[in-house]
Amino acid sequence: MKFSRGDTFSLHVRYKKWYGMKSKHEDIVFEPEDMFRECSAGERREYNKVHKNITVVVELSGNPTAKHTEQLVSPSDETLELQPTTDEMFRKCPQFRILVIGKVGVGKTSLINCAFGVQNAIPAHDMPGEATIDVPLFSPQNNRFVLHDSNGFEPGEKGNLEIVRDFIDRRRAMPDLKDQLHAVWLCFQIPRAGGRLLETGVEQFLTSKLKGELGNVPIVIVFTKYDLLLERVERTLDESAMKSLSKADIQELTETRAKDKLQEICIAPLETLGSGIPHVTVSTNGNHEETLARLIQTTEELVYKHFGTDVSVMTSVAQRVDPGLNIKASIEVGKKKYWNALASGASFKNRSMWDCLHVLHTDIVNVWNFQDTHGVIALFFVVVAYSDVAYAQYLRSPEFRTMMTNMVDELDVGPTADPNKNLAFGLSIVGTVAGIVSALAGPAAPIVAPIMASVVIAKWAYDIYQQSRVALQRFMKYIIDLTLVLQTLYIVLQTPDLVSENREKQGKKELSRRAIKLAVRSYHESPMSGEVHNRIQEYDRDLTFRERADRDSLDQLVQLLQSYNISAEEMPDLRGKIPLWIYHRMNHGTRSRSLSA
Repeated sequence: MKFSRGDTFSLHVRYKKWYGMKSKHEDIVFEPEDMFRECSAGERREYNKVHKNITVVVELSGNPTAKHTEQLVSPSDETLELQPTTDEMFRKCPQFRILVIGKVGVGKTSLINCAFGVQNAIPAHDMPGEATIDVPLFSPQNNRFVLHDSNGFEPGEKGNLEIVRDFIDRRRAMPDLKDQLHAVWLCFQIPRAGGRLLETGVEQFLTSKLKGELGNVPIVIVFTKYDLLLERVERTLDESAMKSLSKADIQELTETRAKDKLQEICIAPLETLGSGIPHVTVSTNGNHEETLARLIQTTEELVYKHFGTDVSVMTSVAQRVDPGLNIKASIEVGKKKYWNALASGASFKNRSMWDCLHVLHTDIVNVWNFQDTHGVIALFFVVVAYSDVAYAQYLRSPEFRTMMTNMVDELDVGPTADPNKNLAFGLSIVGTVAGIVSALAGPAAPIVAPIMASVVIAKWAYDIYQQSRVALQRFMKYIIDLTLVLQTLYIVLQTPDLVSENREKQGKKELSRRAIKLAVRSYHESPMSGEVHNRIQEYDRDLTFRERADRDSLDQLVQLLQSYNISAEEMPDLRGKIPLWIYHRMNHGTRSRSLSA
């Protein structure tokens, strides 16, 4: 077998116990990174793996430090299944681990629920001291983050300060990345004028951080309930002066004065301790999603500086506020392996196009982390184990993959688009969503997926990969089409009750067939889909298959994805473009039995 850095494999062992002769089996996981350290150039080494009472000896040969290969060479490499890059990344860091500190009533529950798209992640605390910092909290609606909850630092009480310090020290000493603490949010409700922000315990905690006593774990100060500050400021405005102002002018004036007040009562006291700890102001009420996005973005940047790509990607995967971070994470995952060689096809030799697209598909879907678990097993849907219960996953099903594969060649390509005159992706998609829904024949009319949503896959998908312009085009189109369909799906699921299939699901962001079909059809019928394919073909005409082909195609792919990215700041306005009466129609939609129905 041949392995590259970042790969993993396991040995499946069957054995019988002496008493009772009952058959047992176990998987023993091997890390090639550990094996590479045992193998030096020009030498033959043995790698020993001990698992319980079993010792496995693996003979190693080859040069893992060779300039171009970094591989252990063996002729059987092509028999190995293509492994998604996210498999190894998620093995190292399966969840984003965060500690949230704050007194009862500061808004921790709302903050976590909104930031990570869950419900009731934090138990209600009736009395100070009930939070148990060592007990990890999980949510079945988002299994990509782990929460540790701590009360704030009460006046004259030092016990919790020591508990938090000890917890941070123990977590940063743990050897495995998955067990370490990845970020801390220290939450304060914005006080009224004259209120005190920094109690003695808070000052001591922040001083410990500034002195380096807490290590490099990222800490962000979060000022909560910004909407209440805006309301208080607006009530102080001179009514006579406001009569001559427009609504937009009043909003701008309110925000300016709120910013000044924030500087006075929150930021200035912090600055007395010194600089170095970032702070973000947030609100979970009203149209202030950009504040949550700034918090997540700030956290992701700090996590990247301290932990690197694997944990920063998981930060983006866990959050459900900013679709731009999901696209950014997809790019980081792609750069690790498969996107780096789309033109040369170095990873795809002797593979079918269907298998090549499968591994690209899996990485992208994994990064978006939709709540894609359902209790009904449907034909063609992938069945996975989750909490000892079998569920179907729509986005990983062969049916959805067939739909996306057929889209690659189905879209008509018109005149070459001017990249400097692109329609805004969000406005284009939302306009198409509204048009599709408003044209439904009645409240029970099903959403019909496009013609390309056939159960018959395109013939070329069965072909063995060969390096060519056509293959490169198909890879690029598939990656961008799938990413933008998932971005469209994000918009659909963020729109209240737009695609609920029953009243029990209304208000939840749980995936449904109806939502997927609406997202696919909206992207397919929008001007964006044809423009994307035009731009890829225009790039392809100028491409020369030389040494820089892989680098150039990666750069073009990243540029295209970034140009169609929707920011969290755009989301409130986009939701407002869909008339409320459409929501009512959609709420009475009937179930459909398959994505192509």
